[in-house]
Amino acid sequence: MTPAVDRPAGGPSRGPATDTGPRQGPPAGLPQRVPDPDLPRRVRIHEVGPRDGLQNEAAILPVEVKAEFIHRLADAGLDTVEATSFVHPRWVPRLADAEQLYPMVADLADRGVRLPVLVPNTRGLDRALALGVREIAIFAAVTESFARANLNRTVAESLAVFEPVVARARAEGLRVRGYLSMCFGDFEEGPVDPARVVEVCRRLDAMGCSELSLGDTIGTATPGHVARLLTDLHASGIAPDRIAVHFHDTYGQALANTLTALRHGVTTVDASAGGLGGCPYARSATGNLATEDLLWMLDGLGIETGVDLRRLAATSDWMAEHLGRPGPSRALRALTHRATPAPEDKEP
Repeated sequence: MTPAVDRPAGGPSRGPATDTGPRQGPPAGLPQRVPDPDLPRRVRIHEVGPRDGLQNEAAILPVEVKAEFIHRLADAGLDTVEATSFVHPRWVPRLADAEQLYPMVADLADRGVRLPVLVPNTRGLDRALALGVREIAIFAAVTESFARANLNRTVAESLAVFEPVVARARAEGLRVRGYLSMCFGDFEEGPVDPARVVEVCRRLDAMGCSELSLGDTIGTATPGHVARLLTDLHASGIAPDRIAVHFHDTYGQALANTLTALRHGVTTVDASAGGLGGCPYARSATGNLATEDLLWMLDGLGIETGVDLRRLAATSDWMAEHLGRPGPSRALRALTHRATPAPEDKEP
């Protein structure tokens, strides 16, 4: 645990606050739990805030703050926290401190917390292996235009680059996740045929990826589209327990899409604390699904996650102060709302 950021026993450390009124969250016992027998009993949240969230923020935070953020997320009960990226610092300068950061959080693995990192190629894998990383993620594109913009390669060329990365990672005993971008729509190409997504999923599956995360990179997915893609994937032999979903809330559809995925057997959902971040190479892709919004829905459905919602909200509120702006999560705003003191009565 890094000692660089104080952590008083009474809760998260806080800098100077301009709003010091009492907290006014929801009444105790809410949301009321009403389980749905057609939904999974438990969902694993893959927290992407420290990586996918912070990589797209304007502020470049001290490494000590990033390490503290990851520890606080784990303390809130998140057992999978994507820690950082080993992409070249020129492309993602806000995560240029990966070699410094990972050793500061590696102790969490002893508590059973998974700490995947993103790697783009064999050089990134070398850097990760040197630090003892045990889980990686690679990122593929479904559309040619986004593959060119984000990876400077065709879809086929980018998949060929990842083959030796996955093979070596598997030989070293690492778990490998495969991200797929632009699964539901592309700014240049428009609608994306589910067959193209299925084909890239099958390629990543054949490489040895243990999990495939379907990315709604520009936030255009709708529940019907999600249902169709998951049905097609299942028909192709890729079971729901191999799939994760990664929705953006650009058009306010992230929770509806998530609920659809749960009804189709998916039990792993990507989310970002406070709703931080999005893809730096996709125009208007603001708004990762906020972990707090997701948890409020899951708690109300009686679905177990192991995450303490209010403790998580306190962590996201703490991070918002470091970033100098409030997060977009609606649940976070409600949970951390500070009541405005009533004005004192004055004699007429």
